[in-house]
Amino acid sequence: MTKYLSNNYSLINLYKKPSTKSEIVTQMLYGESFSIYKKTARWLKIQIKEDGYKGYVQNKNFSEFLKPSHKISVLKTKIYTLPIKSKSVSIMPFGSKIKVLEKKSNFVKFSKGWIKKNDIKPISYMEKNPFKKINIFKNIKYKWGGKSFKGIDCSALIQIFLNFNNKFCPRDAKDQVKYFKKNVKLKNIRKNDIIYWKGHVALAISNKKLIHAYGPLKKTVVMGINQTIKRIEQTAKLKVIGIKRL
Repeated sequence: MTKYLSNNYSLINLYKKPSTKSEIVTQMLYGESFSIYKKTARWLKIQIKEDGYKGYVQNKNFSEFLKPSHKISVLKTKIYTLPIKSKSVSIMPFGSKIKVLEKKSNFVKFSKGWIKKNDIKPISYMEKNPFKKINIFKNIKYKWGGKSFKGIDCSALIQIFLNFNNKFCPRDAKDQVKYFKKNVKLKNIRKNDIIYWKGHVALAISNKKLIHAYGPLKKTVVMGINQTIKRIEQTAKLKVIGIKRL
């Protein structure tokens, strides 16, 4: 049986190679789990349980697998040492998974401290529209491999909302476009359809507009669908390779 550990740091970089100078391919949120393939004094080669992604993390004191009870449902939440609004000790990103140990008035306690009760949902909670809150990432800076309020890339923006709603989604755009099977024509596009280019993805928020973490503008932006298609074709010489419906 595979042994899993849980990430007990608010955000951990996963590198392509065992070096901090290597490319950051993704990040692990607090509460995500992983198995270890290979171990050295400084590095672990791991596979993330949630999406099967492989890479290297720095060898830290990770916790035994902890079954979470709740997940962070806001862009970021502050962690306090006491169940009162005081100086925060850390910040936990959207989608992080925690095990609630205690409840006190408007706060809940987990292994790192206290957070506001209104900032979490039970682990089984699902929105009818999985992308209902995607606008919380509007204007968040673009970061290759990023998965949080500190920076996010285009495919993570799709993945974290599906993961939050307990749906599997591959990490990279090239794998997502193969994974989602239902194809849609541009003229029939509607809210929540996912548009793919080679190495890029955007979400339709209506039949006219989309949202995407867009490298050239260095942030997550809302743009017109036709305007974006034209711009990417002109600047990157890329055409749409698929429009998918969940």
